[in-house]
Amino acid sequence: MPLISRLSSTVFLLIIAISENLAQGCSDAGFCTMGAMKPDQPFNKKIELKLRSMEISFYRGTTPLTPVIYVATADLNFSINSRTSFQVKLPYQAASGQLANTSGLGDISLCVTRNIFTSEKFDVNFTIGGKIPTNQSDKDEDGFPLPMYYQTSLGTYDFITGISLINRNWLFATGIQHPFNRNANQFLWNAWEGGPEDLAYIQKYANAKELQRGTDVMLRVERNFRFSRLNFTVGLLPIFRITQDEITDNKGERVQPPGTNGMALSGILTTGYSFNVRSGIKLLLGHKIKQRDVNPDGLTRVFVSTLSYYYRF
Repeated sequence: MPLISRLSSTVFLLIIAISENLAQGCSDAGFCTMGAMKPDQPFNKKIELKLRSMEISFYRGTTPLTPVIYVATADLNFSINSRTSFQVKLPYQAASGQLANTSGLGDISLCVTRNIFTSEKFDVNFTIGGKIPTNQSDKDEDGFPLPMYYQTSLGTYDFITGISLINRNWLFATGIQHPFNRNANQFLWNAWEGGPEDLAYIQKYANAKELQRGTDVMLRVERNFRFSRLNFTVGLLPIFRITQDEITDNKGERVQPPGTNGMALSGILTTGYSFNVRSGIKLLLGHKIKQRDVNPDGLTRVFVSTLSYYYRF
C-alpha cells in the first residue's frame, strides 16, 4: 500500500539520521511530557476518550560524560469532568557515573488540562501546572559536591503552562516553564581540588553552585501514522532557553555563564501497539540535533529511550 510504503521510508530515514548524528540527545526539565505538551496523543472521534489513565514508564538516558540516567515514572491522570483532567507524575531517578551512584524520588509534576475546543477535525487543549522539588539538589560524594547530572531533583519550584492542537495526522504544541528559585547545589571546580578525581575531568562538568535555571519555551511538531493497533510518530522538539542560567562563582558573586541560553533541538520517534481500546505499550527514542553550548542543569543527553505501558479506564 502507498501509505505503508511512505511510512516505511520515513521511519528508515529517521533511523539513519539518528544513528549517524553525532550531536546530543533529547532532554528537558519535564514539561514536554505534561498535559497538552505530551508526545503521541491519540485523536479518534469514533472511540470515547478515556480521561482516566495510568502509565508506567522506564527511561534510560546517556550523557556526553560518564553518567547514565535511569527513571521509573508513574504517570496518573484523573478526570475532573468530561473535558478536564488532572495529571500527576511520580518519578524515581538514579544516576550512575564516574563520580558517584545516586538515587531518589525525582521532582513531582502536577497539572490540569482542559479541552477548550473540539470538533470533528481537531481538538485544542490547554494545560497549567508546575513541578515540586523533592530535595535541594545538593547531593555530594564523601563531602565533595556533585554536578547536576547526579542530582535526582532540579531543586526548584517551577510554573508550567502550554497549549496543543491535535488532529488525525498532526500534533502541534507549545509551552513555557519558569523556575521561581535557585537551588542549593554547591558544585564548583575548586571544591574538588585535592579530591579523588582528576580536575581535568571535573572541569568537563559546568559549574552549578546555587543554580537558577533560565526560562524555557518548547515547541512540538509531530506527524502521526495510525493503523488499527499499530502507530508511529516522527517529530521535532525545539526548546528555547530564553534567559540565561545564573550561578554563584568561586568569589561568591552571582554570574550568568555565557552559552546557557539558546535553542536545543531534538528528533523524536515513537511507536506503539494497542492491545485493545484500553491498554497498550509505547516506545520513544530521542536524539539531540543541536545542543546549547553550556548546560549547568545537567539535562544534556546523547540518546534517550522510554518504554511505557498504559491503561485507560
